[in-house]
Amino acid sequence: MIVADHRDQVIDNIRQAIAEGRFNDKVEVGDPILSTEAKTQAVDNYLKRSHTFHFKIANWIARTFMAIATWLTNRTTTVSGWENLSGLAKHQGAIITTNHFNPLENTVPRLLARHEHRRLFIVSQDTNLAMTGGLGYLMNNLDIIPLSKRLDYLGRELPALIQKTTAAGHFVLIYPEQEMWFNYRKPRPPKRGTYYYAAKANVPIISCFTEIRSEKKLATPEFHETSYHLHILPLIYPDPKLSANANATRMMNQDYAQKKAAYEAAYHEPLSYQFEPQDIVGWIPNRAQQ
Repeated sequence: MIVADHRDQVIDNIRQAIAEGRFNDKVEVGDPILSTEAKTQAVDNYLKRSHTFHFKIANWIARTFMAIATWLTNRTTTVSGWENLSGLAKHQGAIITTNHFNPLENTVPRLLARHEHRRLFIVSQDTNLAMTGGLGYLMNNLDIIPLSKRLDYLGRELPALIQKTTAAGHFVLIYPEQEMWFNYRKPRPPKRGTYYYAAKANVPIISCFTEIRSEKKLATPEFHETSYHLHILPLIYPDPKLSANANATRMMNQDYAQKKAAYEAAYHEPLSYQFEPQDIVGWIPNRAQQ
């Protein structure tokens, strides 16, 4: 489990964002900051490298590492809702959505992809390609579909990449909440783009909610260790009678409703966005922070 620095500042940022209704905003500190030109170059370089023999070797190393990390991180992870995947055709591609709360939580949907014998691609922000060290190596060599905010990329290249990947039978993980909120247990209102791309590619949404549980063991003096339970929710298919835009709204609303219901069943309380210390699972706040 990664517990990075500046968690108190991040939690304060989460508290402030909730108070202002900014549920999809960045709250992490210290992330790479790139110019528009540098972001474009990073995406272009990754896409060009992804077709080279050197990348295939590095990709195999990165995927092997993630397979080990998935096993280590999820030794206590439990899963429910496998029956909801029964309608998924063999070798059919799909988009997975789940809540975004930890750098390693993508190992949980990796369990799902491995169970279904699919390769998992992750839509990842362009700035992640500028990360350094071991995490930077993974970001630049895993199965990534880069996300750039350039309008031409969002309108043409990104949907084409998603469609090509799902047409090959792979799963694509997209976080419709956009930004990571560290150990935040509540599902946040999703953004519509994820569902538009699913409708354009004519693939279902594998709707998931990852429940975070606090354990007795301490990870740091400020945090308990956590464990996960993955809730696989009913598949959401595009309606062939609707446009991509209409489907995006319908699928988004259904996905959010399913995640909300899963949250309320898991934590036995109605979903509300009034900040409470227990919303950051495993956190041991100082009295002054409560």
